[in-house]
Amino acid sequence: MDVRKKGFYRRTQVNDALDILLGKVKILKTGEVEINDSLNRILAEDIAAPFDIPHFDRSAVDGYAVRAENTFGASQANPLHFKVAGSVPIGKVPGIKVNDFGAVKIMTGTQIPAGANSVVMFEYTKESNNKIEIVKPLSPGKNVSSRGEDIKKGEILLERGAAVTPQDIGMMASFGMAKVRVYKKPSVAVICTGDELISPGEKLEGGKIFNSNLFMLISIVSKYNGTVGKKYTLKDDYNLIKEKISESVNSNCDLILVTGGTSAGERDFVPGIVAELGEILVHGISMRPGMPTGFGVINNKIIFMLPGNPAAVFAAYEMFVVPAMQKMQGAKIKNPHGVIECTLKRKIPSGMGRMDFVRVRVEKINDEFFAEPIRSGGSGLISSLVKTQGFIIVPENLEGIDAREKVKVNLY
Repeated sequence: MDVRKKGFYRRTQVNDALDILLGKVKILKTGEVEINDSLNRILAEDIAAPFDIPHFDRSAVDGYAVRAENTFGASQANPLHFKVAGSVPIGKVPGIKVNDFGAVKIMTGTQIPAGANSVVMFEYTKESNNKIEIVKPLSPGKNVSSRGEDIKKGEILLERGAAVTPQDIGMMASFGMAKVRVYKKPSVAVICTGDELISPGEKLEGGKIFNSNLFMLISIVSKYNGTVGKKYTLKDDYNLIKEKISESVNSNCDLILVTGGTSAGERDFVPGIVAELGEILVHGISMRPGMPTGFGVINNKIIFMLPGNPAAVFAAYEMFVVPAMQKMQGAKIKNPHGVIECTLKRKIPSGMGRMDFVRVRVEKINDEFFAEPIRSGGSGLISSLVKTQGFIIVPENLEGIDAREKVKVNLY
């Protein structure tokens, strides 16, 4: 049987295809990067606190450090007087001890001097001739941030497999960390095929179209924490496509994406090339759009055979390439999108045994979200991606979803 048509006679279910794919994906190596270069990278180790934060008792306000016990009974009618022994600049270790009815001027963040256990705020005191008057009692620990109050030494702060956020970088810096161990970013080869493709800037004539897939894929690879190592726009030439696939496989690229030439037509050369160079794992998936999607392995590297139509490329990438890239980076396999509940404005027809990715417009009316499926002429309409805010997944076991039902919308 022609390898191009083999998978189309019995298409693979989406979840089955995903299981086959993830079973073949290998986690990439790890390495250290500067923390300023770690944003969105996936941690390859747990990060534990090397010390307490704060690592000393410190003042939470501007005021005077005193012994709380000496303030008991203080009131407007019975002010208590304390002698000011000096002051401690922020960032300095106190060299002054607080004695009974003594006080030391300190600022927010300053280490609490020995002998003190509370801080009275400036606004509750009157100072004159190196003495202060306190008219309000304090409890021990009042206005003091105790050692380890924020973070305890040894506490796991960030878990392996988590993506680094800006606040994570700030926290690592607060511990004096200069570098962090992360998983390597996947290097991706993007190969677009088709006699009709031209590059933006070239003259549009005849049956030519601009190669939108190349630029969309470069952007989406970057969005999901990958880098593009190689990129090609190729004619429908068996030997040329084979040469560039081989070149990509034998390069430093970890993943190969091929769009176009992946179906069962006369000039769909990609499945035959993948079968010749390696092994096809899946070809033909029960999904719409994106049915011609497939993937295989060449020299232990995953190669995706993606459709040529932009919306189908997008759906296939979301369903299969994203989880593969997540696993390669040691990340948890999860939905990367925000999800909101909406009321469906119009019925979505579907077919049993096929997973549908339905693009929808989302609007908010009187504090309720509504989703309206777009009327699209096919998977090739890139405008259907631009004019919508997200998509609904209709699972294989449903024959559509009725209007007014509640649905989960994955936001772009």
